[in-house]
This record gives sequence, structure tokens and C-alpha cells, in this order.
Amino acid sequence: MSHSKAYLSLGSNVSPEKNIQFALDQLRRIFGETVPSSTYLTKAVGFEGPDFLNLVVKIETDLDPATLIDQLHSIEEMTGRVTGTKAFNNRTLDIDVLIYDDCINLDLNIPRDEILKHGFVLEPLAELYPDGLHPIEKITFLELWNRLKDDLDASQKI
Repeated sequence: MSHSKAYLSLGSNVSPEKNIQFALDQLRRIFGETVPSSTYLTKAVGFEGPDFLNLVVKIETDLDPATLIDQLHSIEEMTGRVTGTKAFNNRTLDIDVLIYDDCINLDLNIPRDEILKHGFVLEPLAELYPDGLHPIEKITFLELWNRLKDDLDASQKI
């Protein structure tokens, strides 16, 4: 079975240092070596709340995308995250699959639509995988970030 490369978005604004570290430890335990981006401090989007810590992590996995998403949900739930609510709210931990090789699976939201909308997702992805091509847009993540950041207040790298 061949390894697939996946890029995961991690975010937390409830005990974020502790929960992000927990997520990184769990990801290393399950997938072995991980490659994290810098961590970014980002204002809450869509609701009033504490700032978020956000980063992107590259993993290699033999899991198919749906199984990978289930595995990530179980890590979220270990931090007390209540999943299934679509509302913007405080998050102990949010882990999303951004890219899974060059897979396009709109039912699973891969590639994740937030890549094109949110600097806190795209900036760390572009940092980690600047030459990667968005599977639908066919543009590099660095180029997408350069376009998006012109429209945004950049988040603050910490």
C-alpha cells in the first residue's frame, strides 16, 4: 500500500497551546513523522471569542480520506470537542484535511474549500507546501496566498 501525503489544518482557541500540542503528539503517535508549519495567531472569525492558534501539518498515511477524517475526529473528541455543530464557536481543537495527494472529493470537502477563503489556512499551507498545486484551481498555494493576502489583514506569525 502506498503512502499518501495529506496536509492538515489545526486550530484551537480553548487552551490552544495545550490542545495543539496534544494534537501534534497524537498525530506523531499515529502517523509517525509530521512536518508542522509555523504557528499563527488569528482573531476568531464569525463570532466573538479568544484568538486562535492555527498551523498546518504534513503527514503521510495509508488511510483513505474518509478513514483519515474519522481518525482526526476521534483526536478532536479526546480534547472534549463536540463535533457536528456547524456554528462558528470556540474550539478546543479543529483538525481538517486540506489536501490529500491530488484527490478531489467534494463529498468529503477535499480539497477543503477554506483554503481559498481563509488566510489562517492558506498562509501556513503556502509556507509548508509553496509549490504544491491546488487540485482544482491548478495554481500553487504560494500564488494563491499572494493573491489572498492582498485582500486580507495578514494574521500574525508567532
